[in-house]
Amino acid sequence: MRSMGKILDDVVDSGGIEVIIQNESDKTIPRCPHGPALLFEKTGKGEEKGRRFYACSACRDRKDCNFFQWADEKISEARMLAREEQNRSKMPLFTHQEYCSRFREFVSLPLEQRRFCVDCQMLILPGEWANHAKHKALSEDITVQRLKRPSLLLCPLVNKKSNAQYLFADRSCHFLLDMFLVLGFQKILCVGTPRLHEVIKLRNMEGKSPTVKSLLLDIDYRYCQFFGQNEFCHYNMFNHHFFDNEEAVTFFQSFLREEGGAKVVMVTDPPFGGLVKPLANSFSQMSMTWKKQNKVSDAAEMPMIWIFPYFFESRILECFPSFSMLDYQVDYDNHPLYKHGKKGRKQSPVRLFTNLSPKDIILPVDEGYRFCSVCERYVSAGNKHCPKCDTCPSKDGREWRHCDQCGRCVKPSWRHCSSCAHCALPDHPCGQSQTGCFNCGSHKHKLRACPKKHNKQMPVEGGRGAPGLSKHITGKPTAKNKRKRKVT
Repeated sequence: MRSMGKILDDVVDSGGIEVIIQNESDKTIPRCPHGPALLFEKTGKGEEKGRRFYACSACRDRKDCNFFQWADEKISEARMLAREEQNRSKMPLFTHQEYCSRFREFVSLPLEQRRFCVDCQMLILPGEWANHAKHKALSEDITVQRLKRPSLLLCPLVNKKSNAQYLFADRSCHFLLDMFLVLGFQKILCVGTPRLHEVIKLRNMEGKSPTVKSLLLDIDYRYCQFFGQNEFCHYNMFNHHFFDNEEAVTFFQSFLREEGGAKVVMVTDPPFGGLVKPLANSFSQMSMTWKKQNKVSDAAEMPMIWIFPYFFESRILECFPSFSMLDYQVDYDNHPLYKHGKKGRKQSPVRLFTNLSPKDIILPVDEGYRFCSVCERYVSAGNKHCPKCDTCPSKDGREWRHCDQCGRCVKPSWRHCSSCAHCALPDHPCGQSQTGCFNCGSHKHKLRACPKKHNKQMPVEGGRGAPGLSKHITGKPTAKNKRKRKVT
């Protein structure tokens, strides 16, 4: 009998896949360790309607979660019980309340008795030392100050298909926080942004700026060890699932209430390899909860900033037409490419998408950003206003040029092709659509199923996705994925 992972591989390789958004209150949706599964529809060639199946919402790598179930499949009671047992076995060792109790006991210990197990990624108490005797442990300088920056203590998870963590550089954190303070927000909902959550708490303790409340929602349960229940919720942004159920939901709803005029804003930095549609659905659910808690009109939207690569712009705007993309380039501490100060094509492609007014968001002038009075927004130094397009057209930070034949501005490396009747890279496959396989050009299969991909695989500028962009945090750490480092 073939494994569930192999069946899912065959499904993906043999045709297109579309995610189907379901009612979140549907109790019949099967669950994996990461909460309710997502429903997908397989679309084969010439078929109007494909067969539907459920798969894990958080993991694209079946080695991390091989959950798979055909939507019309009848599950035996024995298999259901085995699945429930599997889900329980993947739960954290302690409840959030127990982790908080352990933390209080840990900080009360003398400095020389504080130890952090690197292999298990947890704070260990003296009575547990024997169980970790063969593990690598940190036992020096586990100070209270160090515990306030858990993202620097924890090993970033590294699997690009399931749990690769990239953490904001402090430059981006301080820019975001300063921007929120200028705009008058007193509550910041941090969805998948632990580094920003830490910086907010540190700035509050310094007392040099107005106090801001912050709530972190993240799928990395390890943060339960460091943050209380009113500061952190174990959460999956792909299916809007709170792992601690009603208790966590209560804290979440309470945080969204703008009592005393405390304005709320949500900022999120999802895994770049994640599907836009389920993410947008989760953020829409958050916005609806915000409306109910504050009794505002249906037309109102919770202020949001979605941090994502610029080449997802059309997909995000399809889900949130009120959003616009800002030129600010977000950089990460532990990403080899997405660093501040790089030039040309090496610049970070990560941008801010928001329903806030672009003219109200001041980008740092000392980094080369300037205000375009025509577009009424701040733009990057290389983004020159085009009078023919009547906009500042650049998406990637380089100066784009106008093509009269296409009637729009294009990337500087593109040239107009008379055969294709549009601009493209000079060495593009002339006369062929950019659908199908990006490796060999065939329209009969996708890149994943290309028989030549092991011989030659060249990235295509302007194509869908990019190597090394996938990032999300899920599941328990293993010995294998602790050898490398990564973080937001």
